[in-house]
Amino acid sequence: MPKHKIIISANVPGVNEGLRSFLRKVIRTALDAEGVDVPCEVNVLVTNDTGIHRVNLDMRDVDAPTDVLSFPMFELAPGDKPSEEDADPATGLAPLGDMCISLERVHAQAKEYGHSNRRELAYLAVHSVLHLLGYDHLDEGPMKAQMREREESIMKELGLEREKNT
Repeated sequence: MPKHKIIISANVPGVNEGLRSFLRKVIRTALDAEGVDVPCEVNVLVTNDTGIHRVNLDMRDVDAPTDVLSFPMFELAPGDKPSEEDADPATGLAPLGDMCISLERVHAQAKEYGHSNRRELAYLAVHSVLHLLGYDHLDEGPMKAQMREREESIMKELGLEREKNT
C-alpha cells in the first residue's frame, strides 16, 4: 500500500482512472523527491475555469480563474517536512493540504507553451506540492529560483523536463 493517500475528485468530464493514476504518481514522486517520509494525505480537485474561479473567490477573495491553487495545512519553510506529530491520530496521515487544478488552464497553457497536456498537468501538480511544502515564488529572486530548481529537478525525474530550444 502506498504510504501517501492522494484523494482526487473532479467536477468536470475527462478525468478517468488513467489521469487519476498519473496525478497520484506525480504527487508521490514530488513528495519523495522532497524527502517526505511521514505518510501524508493530499486532496486534489480537478475542475474547470469556472470552478477554480469560484474557489479563488471564496478562499482568497480573488475574482479570477487561475491554473492551480494550493492550500497548505502547515506553515513550513522550504525544505521542511511534516513530522510524525503532525499526523492525524485516527488515520496516521499528516494532512498536507489541498490543491485545485483547472483542466481548462492545463489545455490552454500546454498549447501556449508548446508541450503536452500531460506535462502541463504534471508541472502544475508538482508546483502545488512544493507550495504545500512551504516553497513560494512571491519574490523574483532567490525564493522563485529555489522553487523553479526543485520543479525542474522533479519534472526531470518524471521524464517530463522542458524541451530545450536549439
